[in-house]
Amino acid sequence: MSTYKSAYNEKTVSQVVPIVIIGLVGALYFVAARGDNDVSFILIGIGALVLIFWARVIKRTILSNAPRFTPREQETKNWMYDLFQGDSEYVFVAEVPGPEDKIIVRLIEEMLYIRGSGGFYREVPVKGASQMQISDFQYKNGVLTLRIS
Repeated sequence: MSTYKSAYNEKTVSQVVPIVIIGLVGALYFVAARGDNDVSFILIGIGALVLIFWARVIKRTILSNAPRFTPREQETKNWMYDLFQGDSEYVFVAEVPGPEDKIIVRLIEEMLYIRGSGGFYREVPVKGASQMQISDFQYKNGVLTLRIS
């Protein structure tokens, strides 16, 4: 399964953003202190509020940065098969990717090993098949059918 690791550490962002805000508010205060009128202090208050608002928006955006890809589900969750038990045989049916010449099937000690193309590999337990063998192998349109007797 794919994993995603954020490029930003939450603790670092939580510490850096307030420091940047304090620095910018201090710069605004320094600029306003050079002026002599009261309007500059009102403007510094408005500027500080705008800085705080945008800093919170940027912090939220950085911390909630979702991956730009969707992680693949494990293929074992999506792969299904049918195993029918008769009187003296089993019939196994499943979708297996690849051309017929790339499909490899083995039955060893009650475990059916299936290998297809593209890294496809599965193990299926077949209880009671310790003395049995694969008697028929059919592969058509991506569907594998085995007779185990």
